[in-house]
Amino acid sequence: MISKLKIIKNKNFLALSVNMIISIFSVIIMSLLFRSFSKTDAGTWFFFLSIQGLVDAFRTGFLNTATIKFYAGAEKKRAEAVLGSVWLIAIIITLIVVVISGVLYAFSSVINNDQLIVVAKWLGITFISSLPFTVPIWILMAEENYKKILWLRLVNNLSMLLIILCLIYLNKMTLTNMLILNIVTNCLTGVVCLFFKSFNLKTIFYCNKKTLLELYHFGKYTVSTSTSVLFFRISTTFVITFFLGPTALAVYNLPGRLMTIIEIPLGSSLGTGMSSMATALNKNDKNQFVYIFKKYAGLLTFAIIPIVLGVIVFADLAVYIIGGEKYVGSEAANILRIMVFFSLLFPIDRFNGVALDMLHLPKINFQKVLLMLCVHITGSFLGIYFFKSLYGIAFFGPLTIISGVLYGYYELKKRISYSLSEILVIGWQESKYVIAKAYSKISLR
Repeated sequence: MISKLKIIKNKNFLALSVNMIISIFSVIIMSLLFRSFSKTDAGTWFFFLSIQGLVDAFRTGFLNTATIKFYAGAEKKRAEAVLGSVWLIAIIITLIVVVISGVLYAFSSVINNDQLIVVAKWLGITFISSLPFTVPIWILMAEENYKKILWLRLVNNLSMLLIILCLIYLNKMTLTNMLILNIVTNCLTGVVCLFFKSFNLKTIFYCNKKTLLELYHFGKYTVSTSTSVLFFRISTTFVITFFLGPTALAVYNLPGRLMTIIEIPLGSSLGTGMSSMATALNKNDKNQFVYIFKKYAGLLTFAIIPIVLGVIVFADLAVYIIGGEKYVGSEAANILRIMVFFSLLFPIDRFNGVALDMLHLPKINFQKVLLMLCVHITGSFLGIYFFKSLYGIAFFGPLTIISGVLYGYYELKKRISYSLSEILVIGWQESKYVIAKAYSKISLR
Protein backbone atom coordinates (compact mmCIF):
# COMPACT_ATOMS: atom_id res chain seq x y z
CA MET A 1 0.00 0.00 0.00
CA ILE A 2 2.84 2.37 0.91
CA SER A 3 4.61 1.66 -2.40
CA LYS A 4 1.40 2.50 -4.25
CA LEU A 5 1.15 5.83 -2.43
CA LYS A 6 4.76 6.63 -3.32
CA ILE A 7 4.03 6.01 -6.99
CA ILE A 8 0.97 8.28 -6.87
CA LYS A 9 2.99 11.05 -5.23
CA ASN A 10 5.83 10.72 -7.75
CA LYS A 11 6.10 13.95 -9.77
CA ASN A 12 6.70 12.12 -13.05
CA PHE A 13 3.60 9.97 -12.53
CA LEU A 14 1.53 13.05 -11.65
CA ALA A 15 2.82 15.02 -14.66
CA LEU A 16 1.99 12.10 -16.94
CA SER A 17 -1.47 11.89 -15.36
CA VAL A 18 -2.09 15.59 -16.07
CA ASN A 19 -1.26 15.17 -19.76
CA MET A 20 -3.34 11.99 -20.06
CA ILE A 21 -6.34 13.64 -18.40
CA ILE A 22 -6.16 16.63 -20.73
CA SER A 23 -5.97 14.35 -23.77
CA ILE A 24 -8.77 12.00 -22.67
CA PHE A 25 -11.17 14.80 -21.73
CA SER A 26 -10.36 16.68 -24.94
CA VAL A 27 -11.29 13.65 -27.04
CA ILE A 28 -14.55 13.04 -25.12
CA ILE A 29 -15.61 16.70 -25.19
CA MET A 30 -14.73 17.04 -28.87
CA SER A 31 -16.77 13.93 -29.68
CA LEU A 32 -19.81 15.25 -27.75
CA LEU A 33 -19.64 18.63 -29.46
CA PHE A 34 -19.38 17.11 -32.92
CA ARG A 35 -22.54 15.12 -32.19
CA SER A 36 -24.43 18.03 -30.57
CA PHE A 37 -23.55 20.96 -32.83
CA SER A 38 -24.53 21.56 -36.41
CA LYS A 39 -21.59 21.55 -38.82
CA THR A 40 -21.69 25.36 -38.90
CA ASP A 41 -21.63 25.73 -35.10
CA ALA A 42 -18.95 23.05 -34.76
CA GLY A 43 -16.81 24.85 -37.33
CA THR A 44 -17.31 28.18 -35.56
CA TRP A 45 -16.45 26.69 -32.15
CA PHE A 46 -13.22 25.07 -33.33
CA PHE A 47 -12.29 28.22 -35.24
CA PHE A 48 -12.74 30.17 -31.99
CA LEU A 49 -10.61 27.61 -30.15
CA SER A 50 -7.85 27.93 -32.74
CA ILE A 51 -7.72 31.73 -32.30
CA GLN A 52 -7.91 31.37 -28.52
CA GLY A 53 -5.10 28.83 -28.69
CA LEU A 54 -2.99 31.21 -30.76
CA VAL A 55 -3.24 34.13 -28.33
CA ASP A 56 -2.76 31.77 -25.38
CA ALA A 57 0.36 30.37 -27.08
CA PHE A 58 1.69 33.93 -27.17
CA ARG A 59 1.09 34.54 -23.45
CA THR A 60 2.29 31.08 -22.43
CA GLY A 61 5.26 31.14 -24.79
CA PHE A 62 6.33 34.50 -23.41
CA LEU A 63 6.09 33.62 -19.72
CA ASN A 64 5.80 29.88 -18.99
CA THR A 65 9.44 28.91 -19.57
CA ALA A 66 10.61 32.21 -18.05
CA THR A 67 8.62 31.54 -14.87
CA ILE A 68 10.17 28.11 -14.44
CA LYS A 69 13.70 29.25 -15.31
CA PHE A 70 13.89 32.31 -13.03
CA TYR A 71 11.61 31.19 -10.18
CA ALA A 72 12.45 27.52 -9.56
CA GLY A 73 14.90 27.24 -6.67
CA ALA A 74 15.40 31.02 -6.40
CA GLU A 75 15.86 32.83 -3.09
CA LYS A 76 12.74 34.42 -1.56
CA LYS A 77 13.45 38.02 -2.55
CA ARG A 78 14.39 37.05 -6.09
CA ALA A 79 11.38 34.69 -6.36
CA GLU A 80 8.97 37.44 -5.31
CA ALA A 81 10.40 39.84 -7.88
CA VAL A 82 10.09 37.19 -10.60
CA LEU A 83 6.49 36.26 -9.76
CA GLY A 84 5.46 39.89 -9.47
CA SER A 85 6.98 40.64 -12.88
CA VAL A 86 5.32 37.56 -14.40
CA TRP A 87 1.93 38.69 -13.11
CA LEU A 88 2.39 42.24 -14.41
CA ILE A 89 3.45 41.13 -17.90
CA ALA A 90 0.65 38.54 -18.02
CA ILE A 91 -1.91 41.21 -17.12
CA ILE A 92 -0.51 43.60 -19.74
CA ILE A 93 -0.64 40.93 -22.48
CA THR A 94 -4.18 40.03 -21.45
CA LEU A 95 -5.35 43.66 -21.54
CA ILE A 96 -3.81 44.13 -25.00
CA VAL A 97 -5.82 41.17 -26.31
CA VAL A 98 -8.96 42.52 -24.62
CA VAL A 99 -8.49 45.94 -26.25
CA ILE A 100 -7.92 44.41 -29.70
CA SER A 101 -10.96 42.17 -29.25
CA GLY A 102 -13.06 45.13 -28.13
CA VAL A 103 -12.03 47.27 -31.09
CA LEU A 104 -12.89 44.46 -33.50
CA TYR A 105 -16.28 43.99 -31.85
CA ALA A 106 -16.95 47.73 -32.07
CA PHE A 107 -16.59 47.40 -35.85
CA SER A 108 -18.49 44.10 -36.06
CA SER A 109 -21.20 45.76 -38.14
CA VAL A 110 -18.78 45.98 -41.06
CA ILE A 111 -17.44 42.44 -40.61
CA ASN A 112 -19.16 40.00 -42.94
CA ASN A 113 -17.73 36.83 -41.38
CA ASP A 114 -19.83 35.27 -38.57
CA GLN A 115 -16.85 33.36 -37.17
CA LEU A 116 -14.80 36.55 -36.79
CA ILE A 117 -17.71 38.28 -35.05
CA VAL A 118 -17.88 35.44 -32.50
CA VAL A 119 -14.14 35.76 -31.90
CA ALA A 120 -14.38 39.54 -31.49
CA LYS A 121 -17.27 39.22 -29.03
CA TRP A 122 -15.99 36.41 -26.83
CA LEU A 123 -12.18 36.29 -27.06
CA GLY A 124 -11.41 39.13 -24.66
CA ILE A 125 -13.57 37.97 -21.75
CA THR A 126 -12.51 34.35 -22.27
CA PHE A 127 -8.84 35.37 -22.19
CA ILE A 128 -9.40 37.29 -18.93
CA SER A 129 -11.20 34.33 -17.35
CA SER A 130 -8.27 32.00 -18.04
CA LEU A 131 -5.65 34.31 -16.47
CA PRO A 132 -6.43 33.50 -12.78
CA PHE A 133 -5.51 29.84 -13.24
CA THR A 134 -2.93 30.06 -16.04
CA VAL A 135 -0.31 31.96 -14.04
CA PRO A 136 -0.76 29.76 -10.92
CA ILE A 137 -0.21 26.66 -13.08
CA TRP A 138 3.11 28.09 -14.30
CA ILE A 139 4.07 28.73 -10.68
CA LEU A 140 3.06 25.22 -9.62
CA MET A 141 5.10 23.76 -12.48
CA ALA A 142 8.15 25.66 -11.25
CA GLU A 143 7.48 24.34 -7.73
CA GLU A 144 6.97 20.82 -9.17
CA ASN A 145 3.61 20.65 -7.40
CA TYR A 146 1.92 18.42 -9.96
CA LYS A 147 -0.65 17.19 -7.45
CA LYS A 148 -2.30 20.62 -7.39
CA ILE A 149 -1.98 20.92 -11.17
CA LEU A 150 -3.74 17.58 -11.49
CA TRP A 151 -6.61 18.84 -9.31
CA LEU A 152 -6.89 22.09 -11.29
CA ARG A 153 -7.03 20.23 -14.60
CA LEU A 154 -9.62 17.86 -13.18
CA VAL A 155 -11.78 20.75 -11.98
CA ASN A 156 -11.53 22.55 -15.33
CA ASN A 157 -12.14 19.55 -17.59
CA LEU A 158 -14.52 17.52 -15.43
CA SER A 159 -16.78 20.49 -14.69
CA MET A 160 -16.96 21.28 -18.40
CA LEU A 161 -17.77 17.66 -19.28
CA LEU A 162 -20.51 17.37 -16.64
CA ILE A 163 -22.19 20.64 -17.64
CA ILE A 164 -22.03 19.69 -21.33
CA LEU A 165 -23.77 16.39 -20.53
CA CYS A 166 -26.45 18.30 -18.58
CA LEU A 167 -26.96 20.76 -21.44
CA ILE A 168 -27.26 17.90 -23.92
CA TYR A 169 -29.79 16.16 -21.67
CA LEU A 170 -31.82 19.38 -21.39
CA ASN A 171 -31.49 19.98 -25.13
CA LYS A 172 -29.75 23.32 -24.41
CA MET A 173 -26.40 22.59 -26.05
CA THR A 174 -25.90 25.69 -28.20
CA LEU A 175 -22.81 27.58 -29.37
CA THR A 176 -23.59 30.53 -27.12
CA ASN A 177 -24.03 28.28 -24.07
CA MET A 178 -20.72 26.58 -24.88
CA LEU A 179 -18.93 29.93 -25.04
CA ILE A 180 -20.45 30.91 -21.67
CA LEU A 181 -19.59 27.51 -20.22
CA ASN A 182 -15.97 27.94 -21.28
CA ILE A 183 -15.77 31.17 -19.26
CA VAL A 184 -17.60 29.69 -16.25
CA THR A 185 -15.26 26.69 -15.98
CA ASN A 186 -12.24 29.00 -16.26
CA CYS A 187 -13.58 31.15 -13.42
CA LEU A 188 -14.34 28.06 -11.32
CA THR A 189 -10.75 26.85 -11.78
CA GLY A 190 -9.52 30.30 -10.75
CA VAL A 191 -11.57 30.09 -7.54
CA VAL A 192 -9.95 26.72 -6.77
CA CYS A 193 -6.52 28.36 -7.28
CA LEU A 194 -7.54 30.92 -4.67
CA PHE A 195 -8.57 28.08 -2.34
CA PHE A 196 -5.17 26.39 -2.95
CA LYS A 197 -3.42 29.70 -2.12
CA SER A 198 -1.56 29.47 -5.43
CA PHE A 199 -2.21 33.01 -6.68
CA ASN A 200 0.79 34.91 -5.28
CA LEU A 201 -0.79 38.01 -6.83
CA LYS A 202 0.49 40.18 -3.97
CA THR A 203 4.02 39.68 -5.32
CA ILE A 204 3.15 42.18 -8.06
CA PHE A 205 4.22 44.88 -5.57
CA TYR A 206 7.73 43.38 -5.57
CA CYS A 207 8.32 43.53 -9.31
CA ASN A 208 11.07 45.84 -10.52
CA LYS A 209 12.36 47.25 -13.77
CA LYS A 210 15.45 45.01 -13.86
CA THR A 211 13.44 41.79 -13.51
CA LEU A 212 10.78 42.99 -15.96
CA LEU A 213 13.43 43.66 -18.61
CA GLU A 214 15.11 40.34 -17.86
CA LEU A 215 11.85 38.46 -18.41
CA TYR A 216 11.05 40.51 -21.50
CA HIS A 217 14.38 39.88 -23.23
CA PHE A 218 14.17 36.18 -22.38
CA GLY A 219 10.50 35.85 -23.30
CA LYS A 220 10.75 37.56 -26.68
CA TYR A 221 12.71 34.56 -27.96
CA THR A 222 10.74 31.82 -26.20
CA VAL A 223 7.49 33.25 -27.55
CA SER A 224 9.02 33.34 -31.02
CA THR A 225 9.97 29.69 -30.61
CA SER A 226 6.50 28.63 -29.43
CA THR A 227 4.66 30.51 -32.17
CA SER A 228 7.09 29.29 -34.84
CA VAL A 229 6.13 25.72 -33.94
CA LEU A 230 2.58 26.53 -35.09
CA PHE A 231 3.93 27.19 -38.57
CA PHE A 232 5.06 23.56 -38.86
CA ARG A 233 1.43 22.46 -39.01
CA ILE A 234 0.31 25.47 -41.04
CA SER A 235 3.01 25.00 -43.71
CA THR A 236 2.26 21.28 -44.10
CA THR A 237 -1.47 21.97 -44.31
CA PHE A 238 -0.92 24.60 -47.00
CA VAL A 239 1.43 22.49 -49.13
CA ILE A 240 -0.73 19.35 -49.03
CA THR A 241 -4.00 21.20 -49.60
CA PHE A 242 -2.62 23.26 -52.50
CA PHE A 243 -0.83 20.44 -54.33
CA LEU A 244 -2.67 17.25 -53.34
CA GLY A 245 -6.10 18.40 -52.12
CA PRO A 246 -8.13 18.19 -48.89
CA THR A 247 -8.57 14.40 -49.10
CA ALA A 248 -4.80 13.92 -48.94
CA LEU A 249 -4.68 16.33 -46.01
CA ALA A 250 -7.22 14.21 -44.10
CA VAL A 251 -5.08 11.10 -44.72
CA TYR A 252 -1.92 12.87 -43.54
CA ASN A 253 -3.57 14.37 -40.46
CA LEU A 254 -4.75 10.99 -39.18
CA PRO A 255 -1.27 9.63 -38.32
CA GLY A 256 -0.45 13.10 -36.96
CA ARG A 257 -3.32 12.76 -34.49
CA LEU A 258 -2.16 9.30 -33.52
CA MET A 259 1.28 10.68 -32.65
CA THR A 260 -0.35 11.94 -29.43
CA ILE A 261 0.65 8.59 -27.96
CA ILE A 262 4.25 9.83 -28.08
CA GLU A 263 3.49 13.41 -27.11
CA ILE A 264 1.78 12.48 -23.82
CA PRO A 265 4.83 10.98 -22.03
CA LEU A 266 7.11 13.48 -23.76
CA GLY A 267 5.10 16.49 -22.61
CA SER A 268 4.91 15.31 -19.01
CA SER A 269 8.66 14.64 -18.84
CA LEU A 270 9.49 18.04 -20.35
CA GLY A 271 7.62 19.79 -17.54
CA THR A 272 9.30 17.89 -14.70
CA GLY A 273 12.70 17.97 -16.37
CA MET A 274 12.54 21.71 -17.02
CA SER A 275 11.74 22.60 -13.41
CA SER A 276 14.47 20.30 -12.06
CA MET A 277 17.05 21.75 -14.47
CA ALA A 278 16.04 25.31 -13.58
CA THR A 279 16.33 24.57 -9.85
CA ALA A 280 19.83 23.15 -10.36
CA LEU A 281 20.99 26.21 -12.30
CA ASN A 282 19.46 28.69 -9.82
CA LYS A 283 21.45 26.90 -7.12
CA ASN A 284 24.60 27.19 -9.28
CA ASP A 285 24.90 23.42 -9.57
CA LYS A 286 25.77 23.06 -13.25
CA ASN A 287 26.94 19.45 -12.91
CA GLN A 288 23.51 18.48 -11.57
CA PHE A 289 21.91 20.41 -14.42
CA VAL A 290 23.90 18.47 -17.01
CA TYR A 291 23.12 15.15 -15.33
CA ILE A 292 19.37 15.88 -15.19
CA PHE A 293 19.44 16.87 -18.86
CA LYS A 294 21.18 13.66 -19.91
CA LYS A 295 19.05 11.49 -17.62
CA TYR A 296 15.69 12.75 -18.86
CA ALA A 297 16.67 12.77 -22.55
CA GLY A 298 18.15 9.27 -22.37
CA LEU A 299 15.53 7.68 -20.09
CA LEU A 300 12.68 9.00 -22.22
CA THR A 301 14.33 7.73 -25.40
CA PHE A 302 14.39 4.18 -24.05
CA ALA A 303 10.93 4.56 -22.48
CA ILE A 304 9.23 5.22 -25.83
CA ILE A 305 10.93 2.34 -27.66
CA PRO A 306 8.16 -0.17 -26.70
CA ILE A 307 5.54 2.37 -27.81
CA VAL A 308 7.33 2.89 -31.13
CA LEU A 309 7.58 -0.86 -31.77
CA GLY A 310 3.92 -1.37 -30.86
CA VAL A 311 2.73 1.40 -33.20
CA ILE A 312 4.87 0.08 -36.06
CA VAL A 313 3.37 -3.41 -35.69
CA PHE A 314 -0.24 -2.30 -35.14
CA ALA A 315 -0.29 0.82 -37.34
CA ASP A 316 -2.98 -0.59 -39.65
CA LEU A 317 -5.21 -1.48 -36.72
CA ALA A 318 -4.73 1.96 -35.13
CA VAL A 319 -5.67 3.69 -38.39
CA TYR A 320 -8.77 1.50 -38.71
CA ILE A 321 -9.92 2.15 -35.12
CA ILE A 322 -9.51 5.94 -35.32
CA GLY A 323 -10.26 6.63 -38.97
CA GLY A 324 -12.53 3.80 -40.01
CA GLU A 325 -12.62 1.68 -43.15
CA LYS A 326 -12.22 4.61 -45.55
CA TYR A 327 -8.60 5.05 -44.43
CA VAL A 328 -7.69 1.37 -44.67
CA GLY A 329 -5.31 0.80 -47.57
CA SER A 330 -4.33 4.48 -47.75
CA GLU A 331 -0.89 5.89 -47.04
CA ALA A 332 -1.92 6.67 -43.43
CA ALA A 333 -0.53 3.52 -41.76
CA ASN A 334 2.87 3.65 -43.48
CA ILE A 335 3.20 7.38 -42.84
CA LEU A 336 2.44 6.67 -39.19
CA ARG A 337 5.23 4.08 -39.15
CA ILE A 338 7.72 6.59 -40.57
CA MET A 339 6.64 9.31 -38.14
CA VAL A 340 6.79 7.12 -35.07
CA PHE A 341 10.17 5.58 -35.97
CA PHE A 342 11.87 8.96 -36.14
CA SER A 343 10.08 10.08 -32.98
CA LEU A 344 12.91 8.26 -31.18
CA LEU A 345 14.84 11.49 -31.74
CA PHE A 346 12.13 13.64 -30.13
CA PRO A 347 13.40 13.39 -26.51
CA ILE A 348 16.93 14.52 -27.39
CA ASP A 349 15.66 17.33 -29.63
CA ARG A 350 13.12 18.63 -27.10
CA PHE A 351 15.55 18.52 -24.18
CA ASN A 352 18.20 20.21 -26.33
CA GLY A 353 15.74 23.08 -26.63
CA VAL A 354 14.93 23.07 -22.91
CA ALA A 355 18.65 23.04 -22.03
CA LEU A 356 19.31 26.02 -24.31
CA ASP A 357 16.45 27.96 -22.68
CA MET A 358 17.59 27.10 -19.17
CA LEU A 359 21.17 28.16 -20.03
CA HIS A 360 19.72 31.55 -20.95
CA LEU A 361 20.15 30.94 -24.66
CA PRO A 362 16.56 31.27 -25.97
CA LYS A 363 17.85 33.10 -29.07
CA ILE A 364 19.84 30.03 -30.13
CA ASN A 365 16.84 27.78 -29.42
CA PHE A 366 14.77 30.08 -31.64
CA GLN A 367 17.41 29.79 -34.36
CA LYS A 368 17.20 26.00 -34.02
CA VAL A 369 13.43 26.09 -34.52
CA LEU A 370 13.79 28.42 -37.53
CA LEU A 371 16.33 26.04 -39.08
CA MET A 372 13.95 23.12 -38.57
CA LEU A 373 11.09 25.14 -40.07
CA CYS A 374 13.13 25.97 -43.18
CA VAL A 375 14.14 22.31 -43.58
CA HIS A 376 10.53 21.25 -43.04
CA ILE A 377 9.08 23.60 -45.66
CA THR A 378 11.84 22.85 -48.19
CA GLY A 379 11.47 19.11 -47.62
CA SER A 380 7.69 19.29 -48.10
CA PHE A 381 8.06 21.01 -51.47
CA LEU A 382 10.83 18.62 -52.57
CA GLY A 383 8.78 15.62 -51.49
CA ILE A 384 5.78 16.77 -53.52
CA TYR A 385 7.97 17.65 -56.51
CA PHE A 386 9.80 14.31 -56.69
CA PHE A 387 7.16 11.85 -55.46
CA LYS A 388 3.85 13.61 -56.24
CA SER A 389 2.36 11.94 -53.13
CA LEU A 390 2.21 12.03 -49.35
CA TYR A 391 5.10 9.56 -49.21
CA GLY A 392 7.34 12.35 -50.48
CA ILE A 393 6.56 14.55 -47.48
CA ALA A 394 6.95 11.57 -45.15
CA PHE A 395 10.31 10.71 -46.75
CA PHE A 396 11.78 14.20 -46.32
CA GLY A 397 10.03 14.82 -42.97
CA PRO A 398 12.70 13.14 -40.79
CA LEU A 399 15.27 15.65 -42.05
CA THR A 400 13.49 18.23 -39.89
CA ILE A 401 14.10 16.43 -36.60
CA ILE A 402 17.61 15.38 -37.64
CA SER A 403 18.59 19.00 -38.39
CA GLY A 404 17.25 20.08 -34.98
CA VAL A 405 19.19 17.40 -33.10
CA LEU A 406 22.44 18.19 -34.92
CA TYR A 407 22.15 21.96 -34.45
CA GLY A 408 21.23 21.58 -30.78
CA TYR A 409 24.16 19.20 -30.28
CA TYR A 410 26.54 21.63 -31.98
CA GLU A 411 25.49 24.58 -29.82
CA LEU A 412 25.30 22.71 -26.50
CA LYS A 413 28.65 21.03 -27.08
CA LYS A 414 30.27 24.47 -26.81
CA ARG A 415 28.84 25.04 -23.35
CA ILE A 416 28.46 21.75 -21.47
CA SER A 417 30.07 18.32 -21.33
CA TYR A 418 27.71 16.59 -23.69
CA SER A 419 27.60 13.76 -26.20
CA LEU A 420 24.82 11.69 -27.69
CA SER A 421 26.51 8.49 -26.50
CA GLU A 422 26.54 9.77 -22.89
CA ILE A 423 22.80 10.43 -23.10
CA LEU A 424 22.16 6.88 -24.27
CA VAL A 425 24.48 5.34 -21.67
CA ILE A 426 22.93 7.27 -18.77
CA GLY A 427 19.45 6.66 -20.20
CA TRP A 428 20.09 2.91 -20.31
CA GLN A 429 21.45 2.89 -16.75
CA GLU A 430 18.42 4.82 -15.50
CA SER A 431 16.09 2.51 -17.43
CA LYS A 432 17.59 -0.58 -15.80
CA TYR A 433 17.30 1.09 -12.40
CA VAL A 434 13.64 1.99 -12.92
CA ILE A 435 12.82 -1.52 -14.20
CA ALA A 436 14.68 -3.17 -11.30
CA LYS A 437 12.92 -0.92 -8.78
CA ALA A 438 9.51 -1.69 -10.27
CA TYR A 439 10.29 -5.43 -10.32
CA SER A 440 11.39 -5.41 -6.66
CA LYS A 441 8.13 -3.72 -5.62
CA ILE A 442 6.11 -6.30 -7.54
CA SER A 443 8.12 -9.14 -5.97
CA LEU A 444 7.44 -7.86 -2.45
CA ARG A 445 3.65 -8.06 -2.88
